Amino acid sequence: MYEPIRTKPAVHRVGGRHSDHHADHSGGYPHSSRAEALDMQLAGHLSALLTVTDELGLDGAAARIAAEVARLRGSEPARAPHASAADPAKLHQRAHDLAGRALVVAASRADTTVAILAAERMDAHAAALASPRPAGSSL
Repeated sequence: MYEPIRTKPAVHRVGGRHSDHHADHSGGYPHSSRAEALDMQLAGHLSALLTVTDELGLDGAAARIAAEVARLRGSEPARAPHASAADPAKLHQRAHDLAGRALVVAASRADTTVAILAAERMDAHAAALASPRPAGSSL
C-alpha cells in the first residue's frame, strides 16, 4: 500500500549516541550541549557585568559576581583595576542592561542563584539611575 522509504535516515546512532549528521556545520568538531552553551553565555554576561561593576567600585557586588563566574567557568575571572573616567550614569545603565541579559539566561537554565543576583543588580542600578545626584557628586 505504501511506498517504502529509499533514502538513508538523517538521524542515526554514532558511537552509542543519537546524532544528526546534518546539524554538524563546524567541519566535524563536536558541539557543546545546550546547557554548556547557556553556561558559556551566562558566564560571558556576568563577566561583562563584573567589569562594569569593578569600574563603579562596587566591591561587594563584584565579589559575588566573580564567584558565580568562577563557578560557571571553573576558574577565577580575569579582572582589571577599577579606575574609570566614564560617566557613572552610563556605567549604571550598562550594568543594568547586562544584569537583565544575565537574568534572562539564568532563568532559561533555571539557575536560581544567578537569577536572584542579576535581579538584585538590576534593582541596585535602577535605583542608582533614579536617584537625583547632589551637585558635584557622581552616582
